[in-house]
Amino acid sequence: MHYRISIIFLVLLCGAIAFTGCTSNPSPVSLTTGPGTGSGTTTGSASTVGVLTTVTTSPIPSYNMVKVDVGENQFGKISVIFQGGLGQIHVKRIDVKLTRADGTVQTATLESNKGDEVVLDGTRGEGALRGPTDRVEVWVTMDNGVTYKTNDDLREYRSR
Repeated sequence: MHYRISIIFLVLLCGAIAFTGCTSNPSPVSLTTGPGTGSGTTTGSASTVGVLTTVTTSPIPSYNMVKVDVGENQFGKISVIFQGGLGQIHVKRIDVKLTRADGTVQTATLESNKGDEVVLDGTRGEGALRGPTDRVEVWVTMDNGVTYKTNDDLREYRSR
């Protein structure tokens, strides 16, 4: 009789632990953006940031699939290009956030037409072939209100 109660208690405890781990809400996207293609703002301080890391991106259902390309950090410039996709007609907003190696942040809004591009000011190196690493994040908001994080990339400065 006591083992039944112990087993039930154990199952409920495991279920509660699993449930709390699966219901965390992602932090809301809080970006400062302006109207139009390539609009953006820069905020933050020049404090030193630790090592920049990425997180996994959100899977997008195949019927809403879109693609955003993040270019290399060539000479301190990082291009972000919307490539379209099956879900292009459902795209309401594309937010881009660049976190530079020094901790400053630049945000921009990308239009939802295939080929639209925004160029962000990445960290420049000091004459070396390689330099500091910046982080680029992209969120796509669909017309049903669902936001997907499609890109989370690290871009190292390259002079060539």
